[in-house]
Amino acid sequence: MNRLTACFSLCLLSATSVCISASRAQEKSAAPPKKIAIRAGHLIDGKSERPIANALILVEGDKIVSITPGGSAPAGVELLDLSNATVLPGFVDAHTHVLLQGDITQEEYDNQLLKESIPYRAILAARNAQIALGHGFTCLRDVETEGAMYADVDVKKAINRGEIPGPHMQVSTRAMTPTGMYGPLDYSWEIEVPQGVEYADGVEGVRKAVREQISHGADWIKYYSDHGYFYGPDGVLHSHVNFTDEEAKEIVEETHRLGHKVAAHAIGSDGIAAALRAGVDSIEHGDGLTETEMEEMARRGVYWVPTIIVGAYVAPGRAGNWIRMVDTEKAAFQLALKKNVKIVLGTDAGGFDWRELNQAKEFEYYVNYGMTPMQAIRTATTTAAELLGWSDKMGTVEAGKWADLVAVSGDPLKDITELERVKFVMKGGSVFKNDFR
Repeated sequence: MNRLTACFSLCLLSATSVCISASRAQEKSAAPPKKIAIRAGHLIDGKSERPIANALILVEGDKIVSITPGGSAPAGVELLDLSNATVLPGFVDAHTHVLLQGDITQEEYDNQLLKESIPYRAILAARNAQIALGHGFTCLRDVETEGAMYADVDVKKAINRGEIPGPHMQVSTRAMTPTGMYGPLDYSWEIEVPQGVEYADGVEGVRKAVREQISHGADWIKYYSDHGYFYGPDGVLHSHVNFTDEEAKEIVEETHRLGHKVAAHAIGSDGIAAALRAGVDSIEHGDGLTETEMEEMARRGVYWVPTIIVGAYVAPGRAGNWIRMVDTEKAAFQLALKKNVKIVLGTDAGGFDWRELNQAKEFEYYVNYGMTPMQAIRTATTTAAELLGWSDKMGTVEAGKWADLVAVSGDPLKDITELERVKFVMKGGSVFKNDFR
């Protein structure tokens, strides 16, 4: 074989290989989406007042195609038998920190920022995302990386690209406060230590911070409205407000102008009032909510994410008013129910170690504080989907929505703690967990 013939043969072989690869790729892309039928003993679909008995849920690809009481699975379609289970929409935890592993003490928090690299923390975040998914949380709103910069965007991308299993995510990246209003603190002024948030000062400074965070992938903007919580002679939980009204309003206006939403950490009444004046979309924690503030939130449709579980968990290990604040928030929760405030489930997971508590315990607090089990379920499904702007994608089990489903053995309408024992998890049509086999 001469040189010309050999060259021609190699070119032909290469071209053939490319054609075969292209053909295989085309065949793969042209393959019909997988169909799965799920037989649910009882279905709490997120919109009906009562469960649907013996429901057949047909899933195609990552979407729900139909829900039919009774009926039979189409021929040739894989059937998952959950006839002895209660099926629900996947849960949303609307307040998490996947890059944090608990911070009851200042030392625990500082060690993570000062002694653990961001890549190492991202590895743990990927683990935490899988823990959440295993507990039935098919969606997280992660509200700040606590010094890990934009690593939450990377975790979200890895999940979306199928590199790691995990929930759908909306992320808020770095959060912000004015200079000196967040830790780590009390280190020598000669040492520049990593900060848990982005410091931003003045109207121009906060505007730039908003733009910077959104440019790096933030879905939400979060800021700290207050710090230093104390009880006044009036018995109200007060706080020191961080930003001026002009700064806070600029954060909200610039975020809204760019098509995003704002979450405000606001625990004391003063911080909550300041956040409401600024026009935020959600109040996080909100222990010191007053009746007037609740009425304004209900009127304007501002969401409250109370994160009860974290306060109850960390209070015994912290000095100050934290134990009393748990009782204050309970009273606020009970009044907010009467005032029709939109409550969304959030746990502050990461504020406690992801491996120590099941996030679903938050449901139990809501029922103990006065919600019906169905109301509690909707805080993590339909109402949470509204907050995220994803009502067209999730929150209920109905045709056209993501096939995000969980199942438990018992009846959560009789015993809400059943939601702490999720045995089946499907996200986007793929089964992540099935302990019914």
